[in-house]
Amino acid sequence: MLKLLLVLIVAASSNCRAAEVERYDIVVYGGNCAGVMAAVQAAGMGKSVVLISPDKHLGGLTSGGLGFVDVGNPDTVGGLAREYFHRVWAHYQKREAWIHVEPKKLQGQHPPLPESEQTMWLVEPSVGERLFDQLIQEAGVKVLRNEYLDRSEGGVTVQDHRITRMRTLSGRDFTGGMFIDATYEGDLMAAAKVSYVVGREGNARYGETLNGIRPSASMENLIKNPIDAYVVPGDSASGLLPRVNPGPGGEPGAAHRGSQAYNFRMCLTDVPSNRIMIARPEGYDEKQYELLFRAFEAGLPKDRILKLSRLPNGKTDTNNHGPISTDLISRSWDYAEADYAARERIAKEHEQWQRGLVWTIQNHPRVPKEVRDFYAPWGLSRDEFADNGHWPTALYIRVARRMVGEAVVTENTARGKEIAPDPVVYGSYHMDSHSVQYFAGPDGKVWLEGGFGVKVPKPFGISYRALTPKRAECVNLLVPVCLSSSYAAYGSIRMEPVFMMLGQVSATAACQALDAQCTVQELPYEPLRRRLTADRLRFQ
Repeated sequence: MLKLLLVLIVAASSNCRAAEVERYDIVVYGGNCAGVMAAVQAAGMGKSVVLISPDKHLGGLTSGGLGFVDVGNPDTVGGLAREYFHRVWAHYQKREAWIHVEPKKLQGQHPPLPESEQTMWLVEPSVGERLFDQLIQEAGVKVLRNEYLDRSEGGVTVQDHRITRMRTLSGRDFTGGMFIDATYEGDLMAAAKVSYVVGREGNARYGETLNGIRPSASMENLIKNPIDAYVVPGDSASGLLPRVNPGPGGEPGAAHRGSQAYNFRMCLTDVPSNRIMIARPEGYDEKQYELLFRAFEAGLPKDRILKLSRLPNGKTDTNNHGPISTDLISRSWDYAEADYAARERIAKEHEQWQRGLVWTIQNHPRVPKEVRDFYAPWGLSRDEFADNGHWPTALYIRVARRMVGEAVVTENTARGKEIAPDPVVYGSYHMDSHSVQYFAGPDGKVWLEGGFGVKVPKPFGISYRALTPKRAECVNLLVPVCLSSSYAAYGSIRMEPVFMMLGQVSATAACQALDAQCTVQELPYEPLRRRLTADRLRFQ
């Protein structure tokens, strides 16, 4: 909150004076992995480029805790993304990179690649950030950190369907021939009045099966006995437990404003010399963990609370691992459209939940002793996120806004039933949605809703036109992260290596459109395909 307050104070003082417009060929907004790769590619193609980042740290989730990288088929990852993961591999070949433990091979998400591939998909957050900074410095990209888009009316100027200016809260104005919105939230896209959707479409919209409301009484088949939904078991008059809704909000398959849960990917360690135990957080409310207590009573296994995926140096990428885990289910719904202060409150609520969760499973007397003992060795890594209390700097925004552009990637694309005629990147990860909500089922028990995990039969091409707005809305904007996709298909696309490649593609298209003096929609596919192939992107 202090960082945001300082930004607003600077904004108030800066807006009292006229700002000079800063001009670039390409303006990239968003300092995550897609934004970094877009800026590096644009600079490499000889364009003047600025990377404007609301965040202090570059890399987004890749350097913000998601070090156990969701890859899918590693053979589909090329271009600058491949270069990045080669640099990860090269870093860990050095003996001095292994500070806390002896060098060792770690199990990733897929079988080992041939030695000639020389890539590694497991990375400590601090190492990931240094590598992103290294790429930026080598490319000579100008980076402006802690610069937030002014999302108020007039913060983005559009004339004749073209963005002519964007302003930040600090009062700086930027103009460019092309703009790239690389944010997880799609803020620049939204401010430019480009069409988008939040939440889940109904299945009928694109002829799909995975979108919309998906009730399930199974609690992911991990709990032997059902959990009562009411404060006083069996007594509906006592009210529902925290975060349990009275119903699913509609019929199965219907559209719904909710989307999958967020969390922080904590970097924990069991190395005592590098470990900081998580204390009981201020304002801790054990009523918030009643679902967890009842889940243990109902038979929740001890190893299904934290998913402790091993990273180098005795650290982990810690993810959600069950029906009651690090995901703060249903608290993601308002994030996409929220103002900056509200987003910060939502992030703090997630942090409060996760700190309280770890303290609870390590200390609370209602947690079985075998569970407390199982998680007792784990604490925050002292040498990660040092300027943020060792807490991850990036909340995992699994999905926010999604553009409705010239083409829409759908579940049918991911299943191979529809083929993009102009592919630029492959998607290969399974279609994956974490749970959206708990609700009281007709039996008075807690039901889960919204989750799915469906494998794709083979890598599928993502259309270039899914990166472009409708030509009647904006002709000089590309959107690599909040691209045009249905909720179901986005569950496969939303992986950091894919975002890296889409960022590179967007910059390549922006440069070619500038050279051809055409709109992003008019850009011919064939020269784009040739350049992407020359840059070792893999999509055909």
